Amino acid sequence: MQIHKEGRKMLVILIMILIVINTIILFFVPDYTWIFNISIIVSIVLFVLVLQFFRNPKVLSTKDDNHILAPADGKVVVIEDVEDPEYFKGTRKQISIFMSPINVHVNRNPVSGKVKYFKYHKGKYLVAWHPKSSTDNERTTIVIQLQNGLEILVRQIAGAMAKRIKYYINEGDSVEQGEEFGFIKFGSRLDILMPTDAAVKVAIGDKTKAGKTILALIKEA
Repeated sequence: MQIHKEGRKMLVILIMILIVINTIILFFVPDYTWIFNISIIVSIVLFVLVLQFFRNPKVLSTKDDNHILAPADGKVVVIEDVEDPEYFKGTRKQISIFMSPINVHVNRNPVSGKVKYFKYHKGKYLVAWHPKSSTDNERTTIVIQLQNGLEILVRQIAGAMAKRIKYYINEGDSVEQGEEFGFIKFGSRLDILMPTDAAVKVAIGDKTKAGKTILALIKEA
């Protein structure tokens, strides 16, 4: 199990802070034994929680141009037809995945193709399941065009806790299905917009694995 690059600096800072706190308790707090023991336990639990958040498991995706793979670990919270005012200017089928703080937060390309459109939006930090989080929160919009001409939109959305969206792609880049394209820290949501005739293979409440779970099948253009 690897630790994601986004967490390495934070983990070093965290362990230094915890060492300082416990050292102060050890040497400067009278009758420190029980306080020190509790502090050590809390420090270990906190460090393990943050450590598991930044885990980066190796994922081997089975590439298929007819499959839309989950871009994130989490739970399916939305499956519906929506109007997209930003790029498509029309109706698309949306599947949304909510990532809790205990999920792996690496984001992976749902399809292979070329990044036709990319935009970062500043915004609010509403809870990720709020209906307006897709349009009002800090977010990125990424549109990937497949070789057959179909376009899939992926939107990273910051939540109430997630105030740091990371992305590693730019407009014009070629991307491979299952490869990492971003990371969101501490709970968030991803929306995937696809053609309305896509055959959805998940249901509300289903758990997803980034680069593994098939969200939908798409028809040839």
